[in-house]
Amino acid sequence: MSPNLSEELLLEVARTFGTPVYVYHAETIRKQFDTLQEAFKGHPTKFFYACKALTNINILKLMKQMGANLDCVSINEVKLGLRAGFEPRQILFTPNCVDLSEIIEAQQLGVNINIDNISILEQFGNKYGSGYPVCIRINPHIEAGGNYKISTGHIDSKFGISIHQIRHIERIVKTTKLQVKGLHMHTGSEIKDVEVFLRSLEVMFSVAVHFPELDFIDLGSGFKVPYQEGDKGTDVAALGARLTEAVKEFEAEYNRPLEIWFEPGKYLVSDSGYFVVKANVIKQTTATVFVGVNSGFNHLIRPMFYDAYHRIVNLSNPSGAERIYTVVGNICETDTFAWDRVLPEVREGDLLAFSNAGAYGFEMSSHFNSRLKPAEVLLQEEKAYLIRRRDEFEDLLRNQVEIDIAGQ
Repeated sequence: MSPNLSEELLLEVARTFGTPVYVYHAETIRKQFDTLQEAFKGHPTKFFYACKALTNINILKLMKQMGANLDCVSINEVKLGLRAGFEPRQILFTPNCVDLSEIIEAQQLGVNINIDNISILEQFGNKYGSGYPVCIRINPHIEAGGNYKISTGHIDSKFGISIHQIRHIERIVKTTKLQVKGLHMHTGSEIKDVEVFLRSLEVMFSVAVHFPELDFIDLGSGFKVPYQEGDKGTDVAALGARLTEAVKEFEAEYNRPLEIWFEPGKYLVSDSGYFVVKANVIKQTTATVFVGVNSGFNHLIRPMFYDAYHRIVNLSNPSGAERIYTVVGNICETDTFAWDRVLPEVREGDLLAFSNAGAYGFEMSSHFNSRLKPAEVLLQEEKAYLIRRRDEFEDLLRNQVEIDIAGQ
């Protein structure tokens, strides 16, 4: 548990709001943001919360209150950010493979736009030219990240414009008179090695010299969050010190100031989140003892999709004798949360909590098997606030249009 979050408090939330339920701890989010600000205080740095990790509007309001900006990947995320109170200049829109109309809508809303392919860059330039500044996303051909599914900077990635297409970018910029105010790259998630960021920065410096109007370089994010005992996270303090030194050297050599932008998502919210479920059944087979819980990959898909590890705590029986269990869900698919996990004895009705559930948990949830989505609760100063009600059956039907199949 978080140092400021007790198992008793999670139990109380579960009793009050029912299970399954997502719980987020505001003080942990603030602590993570303060850590980043301290690490990069040596140079002008802006942090844009990658809200695809968790878009509940109350979390967005909390981010704004702390002083964060907002990174969005869809026009609806942009609209949520504006609804939460962010100014257009505080929002960076980085879509991928969207129609030009979505980018035009973002331009009309006045937000920062990050373009990641040649076709859209040329279309946007022909339409707006020097009238609207842009950021360009570069693919550096650097493979990094916890696994291939979350690596976005390698040569076969769909993200960004290849570093080898700089001449093509320059021709478009010159022809359309585009204002290039920023350069962006994001190599992947769960990056432990500080050197990856520094290599990326060197690539960005080599591109920056081609764009005299440049105001900022955006290095994305991908800071590693520890998930289990022995894991090491990204040393953001070391990264901040070395990055500050490198940027100051570049600024001195070329006599031009540059802001650095980052887009932390998981780093800010992952450790703040817990997913609390109930053990429905204990099922023993000839080989395995299963704990079947009242959830599945319709609520938390990361273990199945990314082979992600989430620590599991038995809130109801934390001092029970240790047993080995395989924790599974109630979906009609193989939805295994954990194989052969050592846990304090689990009894039917016990409440279990998955740690590091703040990022890409609820956000990737679905109504698969026509099951309802869980509630979300924000804990702040030990008070629990319901920030999303639990789905009801009517929510499944709301956007369906019933027709008379028989024509009667």
